[in-house]
Amino acid sequence: MKSIDEREQMARALHADHHNCCQSVLLAYADKLAIPEDAANRLAAPFGRGLSGQGELCGCVSAMAMVAGLTGHPELTKPLCDQFRAENGDIVCGRLLQLGKKPCRELVACAARLLHPVAE
Repeated sequence: MKSIDEREQMARALHADHHNCCQSVLLAYADKLAIPEDAANRLAAPFGRGLSGQGELCGCVSAMAMVAGLTGHPELTKPLCDQFRAENGDIVCGRLLQLGKKPCRELVACAARLLHPVAE
């Protein structure tokens, strides 16, 4: 079992390696998903930058919903969204970027941390 710190660092490293926010969070939990890692990577590809650069729902939040669903806990999606919003001020990519409180690399770490009790 990987620690919260390991999941956060993995998400940051994936983001630093040019994965989008959704891919970074989803792939940080690839070992817990019911689909192969390459399929998870492809699934998450269009969800970066608020759904293909539209600035809509944050890719981190999309990934949290995917992990919740793929690990058998879809009912935890709303509480995860609520916690992400409470910690970061919003769940919409464009507004998060306007707030400028945290860079995306820290948002992916936050999402990875919030998912830990769901996926472990």
